[in-house]
Amino acid sequence: MLARFFQRSRSEHVLEIAPSGAILKTNTKTTILQAALDQAVAFPHNCRVGGCGSCKCKLLSGRVREMTDKSYVLSTDELKQGYILACQSVPLTDVTVEVDIAARSAHPVIHTSGVITALDKMTHDILRVQCRLKDPARYTAGQFAELYVSNTDTGTGGRQSRNYSFAGAPGVDSPVGTVEFFIRHVPGGAFTDWLFKSAKLGDEIEGHGPYGDFWLRPSSAPIVAIAGGSGLAPVIAMLEQARAERITRDVTLFFGARSQRDLYCLSRIEKLANQWMARFQFVPVLSDEPENSGWSGLRGFIPQHLVRMVGPRIGEHHAYLCGPPPMIDACRMVLSESGIASSNTHFDKFLDRSHVAAA
Repeated sequence: MLARFFQRSRSEHVLEIAPSGAILKTNTKTTILQAALDQAVAFPHNCRVGGCGSCKCKLLSGRVREMTDKSYVLSTDELKQGYILACQSVPLTDVTVEVDIAARSAHPVIHTSGVITALDKMTHDILRVQCRLKDPARYTAGQFAELYVSNTDTGTGGRQSRNYSFAGAPGVDSPVGTVEFFIRHVPGGAFTDWLFKSAKLGDEIEGHGPYGDFWLRPSSAPIVAIAGGSGLAPVIAMLEQARAERITRDVTLFFGARSQRDLYCLSRIEKLANQWMARFQFVPVLSDEPENSGWSGLRGFIPQHLVRMVGPRIGEHHAYLCGPPPMIDACRMVLSESGIASSNTHFDKFLDRSHVAAA
């Protein structure tokens, strides 16, 4: 029946997404996820390299070619039920998959472009990139966009896309029509190599979004927020949105970094704390700070300090975590053991191809 929707060649197939009823074109060279994103469908995803499991979906009919071993990401029950990773599955026939898109689509996905209006080095390997958009950005603080540069003259080798979280709340503390991102330099990464070495003000970046379900849930519960590296972007955006909405919930914000040179946005965090409508505690933790540096703050890793710094009522908190996978996994274990329900723990793992290769 689906074959009637399109005239197509032998390499082209039809992708149906249940229960939304979306019917899309795809082919034998495009993953299910990429086909959906290219046609403005807000398919859930994050890392796009088979490491996070965010894009898992149930294969209801058809055959796919799987590019990686999904057993490292999906549970035994999910494997038995026919779940696949959309970012690693290429259709070999017409395909129907099941994933709940409607529940994740508070804002319509759009494709737009913008020109770079600021390139600020926050640390030796994190760049603040601000863009003025052609079309208005509608997103919820905590979400992300997929960015890419199409011009082959940039040295990125054509379209090299990556996911980056918005580093500010929409319409809060920034000019109307602009967005910003905190982007970490991944050595050898085509997109970030271009940004750090060649990009200049006025260059154009394209993108589509918003995506992601990392955002502040309504509640009166106190918050423990945990960020590492460029994972500070969605966390600070979420908290700045909450401040603008005059939310009165106690917050403990942990920021994990290697050394003092890796700390950034401190004045912005101080402003946030001073304007917060309830208790706001900021806890930076350094894992590789020289012993004789004069640093008087906490050392080691965030999980070592979580319970003591949050206090005996930690189990009453809701948790929001963003950053590298090892940090998030270790913190989630401590939070779970401290009584925070998994339904009250929300996280966004910042994976790149180096994380997946290491795994």
